[in-house]
Amino acid sequence: MSEPRQYELIYVIAPDVDDAGVAELHARVEGIVTAGGGQIDKTDNWGRRRLAYEIDRHREGTYVLELFTGSGAIVAELDRRLKVADNVLRFLIVRVDEDLRKAEHARARRQSKRKQRQSARSAAPAPEAAPVEAPAAEAAEPATEPPAKTDGSGDEPAPAAEVSE
Repeated sequence: MSEPRQYELIYVIAPDVDDAGVAELHARVEGIVTAGGGQIDKTDNWGRRRLAYEIDRHREGTYVLELFTGSGAIVAELDRRLKVADNVLRFLIVRVDEDLRKAEHARARRQSKRKQRQSARSAAPAPEAAPVEAPAAEAAEPATEPPAKTDGSGDEPAPAAEVSE
């Protein structure tokens, strides 16, 4: 038996199928996956949406996305059964890239850590900071200006300080 991988199945159901029919089709897909030794990881019903083009004289369809883990034999069986299903307008099964899956997991972990930090910040009141005094070095700066450049490189010399008479 081949190594189990994660797959993504999306299918479009005819608009004349009611919610009970959608649930029944999901149960059939889940039965095929579990019979093959796999498991359904996630199911997402996107609802009824307008199709980009007509399929079998239908302008709308119900979209369902399912993520499952299993072997290639499950994919072949799903492919065979969904091809002959009358209420499925279109379907597509693709293997989920391992790098994308790891990146999604890392992003979810970062978001959970961020939420924990935010909740910790909101739970603990911020201590009031003491007013910061200016350092003594800034106050003791010399009041003299640097000498003006006169090397003839096209720079204008700095204006001379005003002399009071």
